[in-house]
Amino acid sequence: MLFDFKEIPGKECYKLLVSTVTPRPIAWVVSQDAKGLLNAGAFSFFNAFSGDPAVVAIGMGNHKPGRPKDSLVNIRETGQFVVNLVSEENAEQMNITAIEFESDVDELEQAGLTTLPSVRIKPPRIAESPVAMECELMQIVDLGQTGLVLGRVLAMHVRDGLVLDAASHYIDTPKLRLIGRMHGRGWRMRFQELRKEPIDPRGERCTGITRSIV
Repeated sequence: MLFDFKEIPGKECYKLLVSTVTPRPIAWVVSQDAKGLLNAGAFSFFNAFSGDPAVVAIGMGNHKPGRPKDSLVNIRETGQFVVNLVSEENAEQMNITAIEFESDVDELEQAGLTTLPSVRIKPPRIAESPVAMECELMQIVDLGQTGLVLGRVLAMHVRDGLVLDAASHYIDTPKLRLIGRMHGRGWRMRFQELRKEPIDPRGERCTGITRSIV
């Protein structure tokens, strides 16, 4: 079937996108305002878009028209934030931080999370997260009801037991036990099915699918 995005409402376009672009990693973002008040929020319109420079991007919508989310307000104000990744063990705490609290409420405290200091920026990272990326704002692209935040990664923290070879920068990715967002509320996936596929002598991955090579 053809879905012409010029002919259907934005809400329906959203449903089609999130039902098909899956799984999506979750950015667990910690930011703070100019007064130092912390905020944490979870965003599944997130990914890495460049390795050199190291750049991540997050789509941050509004609570309602004209009222941007606190994370976006803080990042505009200070230009700094931490992207933490979400593992199976802290999925429920992440859900708590996704609740629409008032702007003066510390979501980290509500979720019973602890923080550790960052080394390059002011906002702290979440101690319970297996991976945390300290970021500085590069640009915010205005998409109407969404702001696309482009952040340059200045430093990354990875839990010691999850690093295979620090000198070669190899991470034990399956051991991170990350979760991803699927197609609707309450739907998420675990990355336990990650496996290394064998490669045949011609350099093609052996996936069980016959493929002609010209």
